Amino acid sequence: MARADESAVLQTYRTLPAERRREIAAVSSPQLRTRLVAIEREMALDRSPGSMAAVLTEGREMQAEHLAQIDAAFERVAAGQPTRLLLTMPPRHGKSRRAARWAPLWYLRRRPDHRVMIASYSSDLADDHGRWIRDAILAYGPQIGVALRPGSSAANRFDLDGAEGGFVAAGVGGGLTGKGAHLAVVDDPIKDAAEAASPTMRRRLWEWWQAVLLTRIEPGGSVIVIQTRWDEDDLAGRILAEEAERWTHIDLPALALSENDALGRPIGAALWPERYDEPALEEIRRSVGERVWWSLYMQQPRPMEGGVWKWSWITDHRISAAQLRGIDLARIVVAVDPAGGESAVGDECGIVAAARDRDGHLYVLDDRSGNLGAETWGTETCLLAIQLRADAIVIESNFGGDMSKQIVQQAWQELQREDRTEGMLMPAVLSVTAKHGKRLRAEPIAQLYEQGRVHHVGQWPTLEQQMVRWVAGMDSPDRMDAAVHALTQLADPMHSGVGTVSYRDGRLSGRR
Repeated sequence: MARADESAVLQTYRTLPAERRREIAAVSSPQLRTRLVAIEREMALDRSPGSMAAVLTEGREMQAEHLAQIDAAFERVAAGQPTRLLLTMPPRHGKSRRAARWAPLWYLRRRPDHRVMIASYSSDLADDHGRWIRDAILAYGPQIGVALRPGSSAANRFDLDGAEGGFVAAGVGGGLTGKGAHLAVVDDPIKDAAEAASPTMRRRLWEWWQAVLLTRIEPGGSVIVIQTRWDEDDLAGRILAEEAERWTHIDLPALALSENDALGRPIGAALWPERYDEPALEEIRRSVGERVWWSLYMQQPRPMEGGVWKWSWITDHRISAAQLRGIDLARIVVAVDPAGGESAVGDECGIVAAARDRDGHLYVLDDRSGNLGAETWGTETCLLAIQLRADAIVIESNFGGDMSKQIVQQAWQELQREDRTEGMLMPAVLSVTAKHGKRLRAEPIAQLYEQGRVHHVGQWPTLEQQMVRWVAGMDSPDRMDAAVHALTQLADPMHSGVGTVSYRDGRLSGRR
């Protein structure tokens, strides 16, 4: 191949998809193939922090899908996209090694004229990160094209040779004097549970965040916060409460909690099954206790005490769908708490199904809640009632009045026209006008849980989190309200204000 032709091939080669590059390599001369291998290595070093780590460690550095989320954030920043990213994930899942070590090293390779700042809960930890990055530059510098400026090699601050970029480390609460940063990485800003539980320490952290760290960011700069959740009012919680619209939040619990999981996992799937599969995580859960589990591992911190529900009341009496098949059910209802009512939590529409057996035990059967509009929730409610052969639909009517009832009736009529009601009689539509405060409505149901008379059939993670995290005085989530309405209707059918009627149309005949 002529030198001009070879130069053209090499110039075009980088822009081609991987399959086409392999085809070219297969028909190249040994000499050209050697040059292509060098280009592939350089492309891998540029591609992402994880790719660079794999090349430099000859594949020893661990990779995982959740670590690719960290990589993607740094790739956006390196591409010049100002980024505000909050990534919450459990301990011992590689976040610090990737976000505070390999990724900053990769970023300095890609942007040697930029300055990187790393802050952690202590200056010693931040310095450890800086020392690792500095030593990596000394070890891998010739391969990645980065070198330290002579005389600038402190663990907490160094400059790059032949460029304007460099690195600075600091402990949360400390000063950040000198040059600003194009990229700030805040990794594990909270040391432990005692610090997280202290209102004074949380206030100091927020003040440092606003008055120190954010003031050091260069125009167009980026901030990445990666932490394990400790408290509802920790740094991540405050960011989400006060400036969520400016941030991208990627939440990675140890076990997937919803169908909208950031990695597309099914509910209950482990975050890093190669290291911590579901049985291993269950063992961790037993060891650390429910509060630590839900805070540090599931990224769902809840109050230390004072909640109306306790985890053991749910977990100790849970049953499987197979166990339910052997139970004679007397009634099944679907309860709805439409969005836009009293609750300001998530603005969801709560749709929860429950049943009662002939011995008075209650069963939570399904949770179809979500951010549903009026044109959707009525249909979803009716479809769930059809699936479960429910005899009644209970609707919170404080804020929707007759309109909520009309939505359900119209949805049922539409399903009838589409021949989707399976010949069922329309369930009775029962309006609930809540005359008591949230706690007075919730406490009798919580007492039934405590007595072991309520059983969740399978796991309903979001509903269960809402229940155990709720304390009097907080806005109550719509899922929880819907569950309370359903269980109240079943627990005390003649309760004044509920509106239950005696059925005269035989809709309960044949109920198991």
